[in-house]
Amino acid sequence: MFDAATDDERRELHALLEEKERRVLRVEPDLANFAKECLRIRAKSGKTQAFRFNRAQAFIHERLEEQRARIGRVRALILKGRQQGCSTYVGARFYRKTTLATGIRTFILTHEDAATQNLFEMVNRYHENCPDGVRPSTGAANAKELFFDQLDSGYKVGTAGTKGVGRSSTIQLFHGSEVAFWPHADTHAAGVLQAVPDEPDTEVILESTANGIGNLFHQKWTDAERGIGDFIAIFVPWFWQDEYRKPVPDAFVKSDEETQYAANYGLDDEQIAWRRNKIAELKDATLFKQEYPATAAEAFQMSGHDSFIKPDKAATARAANLEPSGPLVIGFDPARFGEDGSAMARRRGRKVIKVDRREKLSTMEGAGWVKQVIDTEKPARVFIDVGGLGAGVYDRLVEMGYGDIVRAVNFGSAPLEPPKFDEHGREIGGGPANRRAEMWMASRDWLDQEGGADIPDDDALQGDACGPGYKYDSNSRVLIERKEDMRRRGVKSPDGWDAVALTFAEPVAVATRVAIPDIADCPVDYY
Repeated sequence: MFDAATDDERRELHALLEEKERRVLRVEPDLANFAKECLRIRAKSGKTQAFRFNRAQAFIHERLEEQRARIGRVRALILKGRQQGCSTYVGARFYRKTTLATGIRTFILTHEDAATQNLFEMVNRYHENCPDGVRPSTGAANAKELFFDQLDSGYKVGTAGTKGVGRSSTIQLFHGSEVAFWPHADTHAAGVLQAVPDEPDTEVILESTANGIGNLFHQKWTDAERGIGDFIAIFVPWFWQDEYRKPVPDAFVKSDEETQYAANYGLDDEQIAWRRNKIAELKDATLFKQEYPATAAEAFQMSGHDSFIKPDKAATARAANLEPSGPLVIGFDPARFGEDGSAMARRRGRKVIKVDRREKLSTMEGAGWVKQVIDTEKPARVFIDVGGLGAGVYDRLVEMGYGDIVRAVNFGSAPLEPPKFDEHGREIGGGPANRRAEMWMASRDWLDQEGGADIPDDDALQGDACGPGYKYDSNSRVLIERKEDMRRRGVKSPDGWDAVALTFAEPVAVATRVAIPDIADCPVDYY
């Protein structure tokens, strides 16, 4: 073919082959290969090198691609520790998408000017080091904009300190960085986030380390964990980073807390040595949990928040793998209002088998759900909180003939355990102030039992367990923080653990069949 061709034909054929190779390089490889072949990053050492995904980046990519394949667009929240490469990944993802199509507008919004500059420099580094034939033609390039003229695509950046930033544009790809630290976060949610149309191939990725509770990022995270809205929650633990380890010093001995922490997350001594050193640097173990979380629930535990159930107890139960035993007991916490969420917990002995949540259930829908579960799973007892809609759910189930299975529980009523009095008839105090506190105390003691407890490995459930604080009344009795008070400080109602606590409302024994003398042909079931 080449032998018979003229010089001009050879040059034209070479050009066609080269253009085909460019298209293959730009379109066919997956993002990981594209990043490795075409993009350069500045490593923590300061050296410029090829971009190869680490474990966190590969996990984030997998989750985003799953969502994109499922719904045709991406809406994601990423919660992570310090310097795990999440922004680097999002930058690479959006650079490739912006340079592969026409008419793409990409916007980056960060919490401060220095961060804005750093992320934009990263994109410029991708662009400047991209191979010829892959790198698109550049029109405008300045401190706030990078425009690819032949594609009519490009980047703009902004800082969240400006209330109206980005709201006048139509954006296809949006990267929000350190969202938990945005000033005017609610204004941006109503502005720049609304500039992204709900169309195929659009993407909104919000990433951040934690910054306490009640802010926009925390609120969207808790919604995503519960399946409310379009966003998915992606968590990246600190110990996935290969560099987060230190040589083990001589005579290194783990404390009891470190031993349990290592067992919970499968960590080796080098990782524990790194953690110990980092806590010493930060001078605050709680701050370490926020900056380098092992779980999402741990990340949002505020310094100064004294939770009734401690995060380490919940984490230990999440890591356990126990066999269920004993009768199936169900706790059902219906929504107080139709717009709120309902939760159902199933427990057998030392194992909470699962916790289900459903949104916006009516009284009839709630009763129907419980009926279906009773009919199919045959629980020994179902304890129902009869506050709000719960009374109607309970009454309806009794009407349908399930009165021998369901039990009404009023969170605000007096505890089953009677108060203690001294010899003068004065109440000694201590113990729970009401039924809710009594059940939460029972669930906390259950977590501390010798032999352990097992709960689902679920950040939302741990968040519910560790969300409420507590206080004492005038008789030194325990009161668990009210749901209304939690909402006022920006924390979701702990419906999942309220449902778990309900499984401890009353003792439930295993059903046995006992032959009664003289009427052995009429066995009786006892609980």
